[in-house]
Amino acid sequence: MLLLHPLPLCLILLLLDATSAENLASRAVEHVHRLATHHSKGFARDLRIAFGAVMLGKRQQAPFGFNNRVVYCKANGTLNAGSHSGSSGSGSNDSGSGSESGSGSGSNGTHTGNQGGSSGSATGSSPEPSGTPVSTPWKLAESHSGNNFFDGWSFFTNPDPTNGIVDYVDQNTGWSHNLLEVNSDGHVIMRVDTTQNIGNANRESVRITTNSHYDQGMFILDAVHMPTGCGSWPAWWTNGPNWPAGGEIDIIEGVNDYTNNQATIHTNPGCTITSDKSNVLGITGNVIGGTNCAAAETNNQGCGIRSSSSVSYGAAFNNNGGGVYAMTLNSTGVAIYFFPRGSIPSDIQAGTPLPALWGQPMAIWGSSGCDPSKYFSQQSMIFDTTFCGDWASGVWSASGIPGQESSCATRTGFSTCEDYVRQNGNAFQQAYWEIKSVKVYQHS
Repeated sequence: MLLLHPLPLCLILLLLDATSAENLASRAVEHVHRLATHHSKGFARDLRIAFGAVMLGKRQQAPFGFNNRVVYCKANGTLNAGSHSGSSGSGSNDSGSGSESGSGSGSNGTHTGNQGGSSGSATGSSPEPSGTPVSTPWKLAESHSGNNFFDGWSFFTNPDPTNGIVDYVDQNTGWSHNLLEVNSDGHVIMRVDTTQNIGNANRESVRITTNSHYDQGMFILDAVHMPTGCGSWPAWWTNGPNWPAGGEIDIIEGVNDYTNNQATIHTNPGCTITSDKSNVLGITGNVIGGTNCAAAETNNQGCGIRSSSSVSYGAAFNNNGGGVYAMTLNSTGVAIYFFPRGSIPSDIQAGTPLPALWGQPMAIWGSSGCDPSKYFSQQSMIFDTTFCGDWASGVWSASGIPGQESSCATRTGFSTCEDYVRQNGNAFQQAYWEIKSVKVYQHS
């Protein structure tokens, strides 16, 4: 993606006299637009809007911004039966070798909500946004925060499709068992059970799915804290019906003590990443697990991209005060952005997001290799936290992943993930989501 520094244009505008300003500014914008069309029509369109706002006198800011192979997917188990499995891969530890593997099965289904392209109802209230407003074609369609956060979500209570040792609870049980909370800052908390020893039982946890669904949109999460710790496997993702036909986009996902987020898509056959080189794709992340995104052709692995940021996941994310993840799904493809706390673009904070100003994304699956209209439909958002299961259990004895330089087996002294999780509830005091807001925008 093209990075545009705002200074040259600003200097040009400052030097314009009254008679030539309009013509020269028009030529400058046209030059930028021609460059942008080499990247995508959507990017060029957003640049026209952004620089149009500059010429109207609105201030703008343009923020600038491990190759171990493990990818997993999670079927959306609500109604229809189905199956999928995790991935296998290899990584390197300090001595130059190491491995990770796992597999599993699950169920998938459809979401409830209004039919016909997109649906959503605004819920909750957000604090007054900060930052400089910009002109944007992205309009707020759905918002969740504070005391009304859970309006518009369904609580999943079926067995975990990824074979984790969790019991997902309904909303009433979540509140009565202190798994749900809105804290004094107005942030939503979703915890897991921390009873020290649960014998052979499962740990209680929360999994929620939006009733609304979208064929296209921008999905933005502002989170202060995410679950972490050996045995944990949290995710924030979107999923369509009849997995993998409707497509799955894992925006935030990882296990154990990982520090670098892994984003992955899972689709029907035919969807690919057009290159495995970050500089060719124009991303800050690294392609892992290959370029074929088809679940059926990759043992349901899909195609993943790992963040290069060591504060993008887990304890490192939490210690940095969290941050913002944004995913765009439109005619140009799927793109995922990460902004650590302190580096969140002002347009996002102001509620007027404009991706053209964000610089390179962490991950891209472009339309030239994966047509969104063919591979993604009726996407609903999902939060969950499971334990062990196909991924976390499968890599329990592995090392060499960023943040997991030594294995969880070594760190905990337990030979299996399941034994550790069941006997050490106090270890999961940090296995919770703390969320400021979740928002969905639609392109006008």
